[in-house]
Amino acid sequence: MTLLRAAIFAALCILAPLLAHAQDITLRSQDGGVELTGTLLGFDGQFYRIQTRYGELTVDGSGVSCDGVGCPSLIDYVAELDIVGSATMGRILLPALIEGFARRGNMTATREAEDDTHIQYTLRSGDKTVGRFYVALTNTDAGFAELIDDRADMVMALREITPEENAAALAAGLGDMTGPHRSRVLALDAMVPIVAPGNPAAKISLAQLSGVLSGRIDNWQALGGPDAPITLHLREQGSGLVQGLEQRLIRPTRGTLTEARRHDSNQALSDAVARDPFGLGIASFSEIGNAKPLVIGGTCGFKLSAARRSIKTEDYPLTAPMFLYLPARRLPKLARDFLAYTRSPMAQIVIRRADFVDQAPEETAIDLQGDRLSNAVRVAAAAGGLEQLQDMIGALAGKRRLSLTFRFEAGSSRLDAQSRSNAETLALALESGAYDGRVLTFVGFSDGQGPAPSNLSIARTRAEAVRDAVLAEAQTADLSRITVETRAFGEAMPMACDDSSWGRQVNRRVEIWLD
Repeated sequence: MTLLRAAIFAALCILAPLLAHAQDITLRSQDGGVELTGTLLGFDGQFYRIQTRYGELTVDGSGVSCDGVGCPSLIDYVAELDIVGSATMGRILLPALIEGFARRGNMTATREAEDDTHIQYTLRSGDKTVGRFYVALTNTDAGFAELIDDRADMVMALREITPEENAAALAAGLGDMTGPHRSRVLALDAMVPIVAPGNPAAKISLAQLSGVLSGRIDNWQALGGPDAPITLHLREQGSGLVQGLEQRLIRPTRGTLTEARRHDSNQALSDAVARDPFGLGIASFSEIGNAKPLVIGGTCGFKLSAARRSIKTEDYPLTAPMFLYLPARRLPKLARDFLAYTRSPMAQIVIRRADFVDQAPEETAIDLQGDRLSNAVRVAAAAGGLEQLQDMIGALAGKRRLSLTFRFEAGSSRLDAQSRSNAETLALALESGAYDGRVLTFVGFSDGQGPAPSNLSIARTRAEAVRDAVLAEAQTADLSRITVETRAFGEAMPMACDDSSWGRQVNRRVEIWLD
């Protein structure tokens, strides 16, 4: 019996902290007139989150006292944040931002690697530990699964959430993950087709790339090369990079992804392609390595290469936003401060130094539009095309294009996830007075399908929709300090060939031009 009692006592000692945390707490108002009893779900240093008979409630800690063994310490509180998902983001980008955030806040950040896929950052202000960031390097699929199971606070994702994942999030009580402020773009990357340096191929169309990915094209002869099989190289299953390709290039053709040699990192993929004379891979722009990138071309003669400027403006058709998805619940103040920092000018410098494309709005003169104007001249021979092109050049002469571009979900008038993030970015700039005294022109473009007058009308409607979305977001901006206009030029400046659904999707956009 003595041994049994000892075993029970030891077990209770181990479980005591867990049992205490699970016990009910009582929150009382300062005058004692109101009491709430429930199970503590979380505490962010300012607010309690408790499960009560009235449902889940969030209560401001400054107005109540807490009774019960489960009550957290108000003095020694340490914010903890679990960030899970894309290894591409978690290996370089997130650590760089966490370290930059710590420096900005006069904190120290100590990195501890549990293994190759788990990193812990401990943030200290003087001698006091104020936070711990746990970063798990998995993939986009696993990140969303962890968030839905309430085991993560943020998801690093290289693609938008799928309808199936969003339905699961709704069922789990997380709300609509596609709603306002549920995601933000940290930085931009791109999906770049690459080959070995000695491979004679120089360009590939999106239609051809789709054919290779689905297995319809399996010989280099179809791409103007030698009679040799194509060896396809891709990241591992569940990678956001691969799923982004499936969403954009495979699903519209109702195809399926063919077999490929899989790699567990971007560097391993680019190194393998650089050594394979008949290989073709899809690499991250940030990690092309010694491989040779292919230009994206088309049957209509258009061509676009992956470069910092073309990715930032989303002119490059395979731009890959790097998302952070957030839960509906209130995050600790340290986490909220970190999220605010990621949009700061200092964070954009950190992002550029980490070899990713930042989100700071930039301006480009019309004489630096390069391939865009060449593409516009190519299609100007159509009926009315020259007049429309001349009208556009005359209207935009002297203006500068802002790097933020807006597009819509397929078959919808709703902005896509990256564009919703762009709307927040532009709204913040308006609220800060960045464009006071200037003229902002929202310029709508369309694809070339259908009559030109109808395309012009649709483009104008899109420009007005984006204008309204941005101004609605900029709630504290003094709009009397700026002039806002809308213009539309229909199909005057296509970014891709109209012979595919993804080409038409790229062409349907709204740009911002500044006087």
